[in-house]
Amino acid sequence: MTLCPIALVAGCAKCPAFKVCPLKTVIGDAPKAAPAKPAKSRKK
Repeated sequence: MTLCPIALVAGCAKCPAFKVCPLKTVIGDAPKAAPAKPAKSRKK
């Protein structure tokens, strides 16, 4: 759910504080970062 007033009107990507906003994935509409993939282990 989007709670940020700027995200409601224009979207997170158009917000001037997008790069420094710590809550863009919590109260905004920015997608959450994908989890890092674990390194593949080599079979010996």
